[in-house]
Amino acid sequence: MSVMSDIEIAREARKRPIQEIGAGLGIPEAELIPYGDDKAKVRAGFIERLQEGENGKLILVTAITPTPAGEGKTTTTVGLGDGLNAIGRKTAICIREASLGPCFGMKGGAAGGGYAQVVPMEEMNLHFTGDFHAITSAHNLLSAMIDNHIYWGNALEIDERRVVWRRVLDMNDRALRDVVTSLGGVANGFPRQTGFDITVASEVMAILCLARDLADLERRLGDIIVAYTRERTPITCRDIKADGAMTVLLKDAMQPNLVQTLENNPAFVHGGPFANIAHGCNSVIATTTALKLADFVVTEAGFGADLGAEKFMNIKCRKAGLAPDCVVLVATIRAMKMNGGVAKADLGPENVSAVEAGCENLGRHIQNLKGFGVPVVVAINHFTSDTEAEVAAVQAYVAQQGSEAILCTHWADGSKGTEALANRVAQIAESGAAQFAPLYPDGMPLFEKIETIARQIYRADEVLADKKIRNQLKAWEAAGYGDLPICMAKTQYSFSTDPNLRGAPTGHSVPVREVRLSAGAGFVVVICGEIMTMPGLPRRPSAENIGLGPAGEVEGLF
Repeated sequence: MSVMSDIEIAREARKRPIQEIGAGLGIPEAELIPYGDDKAKVRAGFIERLQEGENGKLILVTAITPTPAGEGKTTTTVGLGDGLNAIGRKTAICIREASLGPCFGMKGGAAGGGYAQVVPMEEMNLHFTGDFHAITSAHNLLSAMIDNHIYWGNALEIDERRVVWRRVLDMNDRALRDVVTSLGGVANGFPRQTGFDITVASEVMAILCLARDLADLERRLGDIIVAYTRERTPITCRDIKADGAMTVLLKDAMQPNLVQTLENNPAFVHGGPFANIAHGCNSVIATTTALKLADFVVTEAGFGADLGAEKFMNIKCRKAGLAPDCVVLVATIRAMKMNGGVAKADLGPENVSAVEAGCENLGRHIQNLKGFGVPVVVAINHFTSDTEAEVAAVQAYVAQQGSEAILCTHWADGSKGTEALANRVAQIAESGAAQFAPLYPDGMPLFEKIETIARQIYRADEVLADKKIRNQLKAWEAAGYGDLPICMAKTQYSFSTDPNLRGAPTGHSVPVREVRLSAGAGFVVVICGEIMTMPGLPRRPSAENIGLGPAGEVEGLF
């Protein structure tokens, strides 16, 4: 008997009308804006009226350092949400939307997998409700208005060499990292060097995911610094008078999207900043809405806990006043073997010693997460090649770390495969054991915040930053931005900035190549090592395998 692919499983889903899913959360039909039968946006007015009342319990799902063997963080998020509903806890899931770049590149989609998926899978992984297109359009409208202002006399006296606002595209395209615009003569404006980032790295994306409502969105958009004068005076989006029009373009995108799991449980899918180059969490408005409607909310943070969870705690929770009640750390036996030095082609045979060697990475993440004052449970995402001895080795190691590792089979079994995990998570969350606190205080100097993350999370010995970067950070502090948190942009494949350095390295250095002030989003982006804010496609992109089948159905998505 052949195993069905994710897309085949999703296609057989027995979806309920989205109005029924909303009703289960107490959302009246009139407060939903349907996009077809199986997805809808929740009206802003309804969300505004929800602010009174208690919050549910917040569960964060994160993972060990990613490997080519796979971890399954989103799949576990969905599986745990279904499992909590199955044991009688009214639960909603909050995850990010998928970017077209990784869908057609290497990572694939962002809807989960197997029998722990959010549907409609094809729409979620492609255009969905158009939120990313709205963000791309709003971002590039500002770009166009900056160049237009300069063309028509430059009343703000913008220094064309100091325009810091780049353009964006929701696709991996390395050819656009560095470009020269306005060539071709006087009619086309003033030539200058600029470039493109991927949409998920846009400050507009970060703003939409951190804003509480439309008024907050417009204020944050207006605060974006887009350029400087020759005297280094900042020029904002508000100065360009683009904030109002950008808000109009983002009006519908600001409203969270409601869909469902294969087991017909509610899922909010909204926003999508990457964790390696942005802050890696779904929108604040989706999470806070879900917390008012459900007893439990299961959300995820991108990539490994050193990136996504760190930013979830230090940026999202700090800005939104949130506090997680429990953290689920996802690991696989296969990934433990890779961290233990086994090549991907050799992961099949039992290798307990490699699993034990690879557990060092898992242990580092457990220690880091406990440093935020939140209890941690490890979810072992099961693969058929796992052996009892390998699973026992991980469970024994995690027990030594003062936590518990629970084997989960949600990919194959849905909610039945997470029943034990769901019961344990509910027990911890309802015990009130969490004593959450961010890693550093607001008032700590910016460079010290960078050093704190590098030393306490990455276990680096030092941060390497030249005088120009240090002076820039001091200038931002003098301008009133010293209280902002830090958003580290680095490789997701290692605790270090070297993607080939697996396990739990120590004694390494963190080189800072560039710093960017995201004044609207409210954080400082620190670009480390060789990380790119516009990724490239791999040698054999997933797009080569995606197409329409004989019946007109999408094939090749995963």
